Amino acid sequence: MEPVVVLALVAAIVVVFLVASSVRIVPQARRYNVERFGRYRRTLQPGLNLLLPVADRINTKLDVREQVYSSDPRPVITEDNLVVNIDTVLYYQITDPRAAAYEVADYLQAIDQLTVTTLRNVIGSMDLEETLTSREEINSRLRAVLDDATGKWGIRVNRVEIKAIDPPHTIKEAMEKQMRAERDKRAAILHAEGERQAKILTAEGTKQKDILEAQGTQQAMILRADGEAKAVELVFQAVHRNNADAKILAYKYLETLPHLANSDNNTFWVIPGELTEAIRTVTSAFGDQSTAAAPPSPAQPGEAATAGPGDTSGERRTPELGAASTASLDAAAAADEAGRQAAAAVSDAKAEAEAAKSPQPPRRGQTPGGA
Repeated sequence: MEPVVVLALVAAIVVVFLVASSVRIVPQARRYNVERFGRYRRTLQPGLNLLLPVADRINTKLDVREQVYSSDPRPVITEDNLVVNIDTVLYYQITDPRAAAYEVADYLQAIDQLTVTTLRNVIGSMDLEETLTSREEINSRLRAVLDDATGKWGIRVNRVEIKAIDPPHTIKEAMEKQMRAERDKRAAILHAEGERQAKILTAEGTKQKDILEAQGTQQAMILRADGEAKAVELVFQAVHRNNADAKILAYKYLETLPHLANSDNNTFWVIPGELTEAIRTVTSAFGDQSTAAAPPSPAQPGEAATAGPGDTSGERRTPELGAASTASLDAAAAADEAGRQAAAAVSDAKAEAEAAKSPQPPRRGQTPGGA
């Protein structure tokens, strides 16, 4: 019984092994390449798959999801003979597992070397500044070359990106200095523009201020002139309404003359030419008053004896001559008195103005600072 049991156990183990080796479960997004007796047979899809025991075996297991491959920094020479280190990032996806396994030995290494050679060809036709500013163009040219070359390998390149471009240290310092100079230049330009705008605004404000002040002064002068004109008109109407004669006007004219020198800023005085006319008017007024108030002078004895009782013309003529001579004497005296008063008033006003301007000298026996 024991040999039979051992054979049954061995047979069961062999059956289990054969069943286990003939069944394969492929995960999602995976592809298995199956070889039969060393020759490619088929590619297993995700799920449960059956194989021929002993004859079939799985050669390669591939992931068909999009993969990311980052290469190491590689030195590249630009057109202006500068060495820069460039890092690239590659996004690819396996579309044909059989071609990826049998058309190329190591597709990652092949893609890496192809990327380096393409970069050197592309960057070699650009200078440093163009290289730093033309990343999109470099990416598109890289993708076109890689996609064309990797298509027969069963790989599709979805995207190629340049991760970093590192120029030499000396070039970095020069670029930093250049950028600093550019920023300083922009700052100086902005500062100058700000000062220019500030000066323009200040000038415009000053201009508006001067215009407004001039307009205000003009309006004030117009209003002042209107007021003075109305005042003169009212005075003129009042004078004509009250029928003031020339005597009162001449007296007021002489009364106003001393006020011409009241201002402290006056250094000379102008005596108007109408002063003599005003004095004549006053003297004529005084002469009329003296004529009206003077008593008739008595007749001389000789003249009274000579004239007869019936000679009335001679009696009248003699008093008229005496009154006329007395009136002319009184008018001359009044004119002289008015002239003296006007000259004295002007002299007093001039002396007061000069005394107000010049400091008082100290008296004898007194110090300038004490009493």
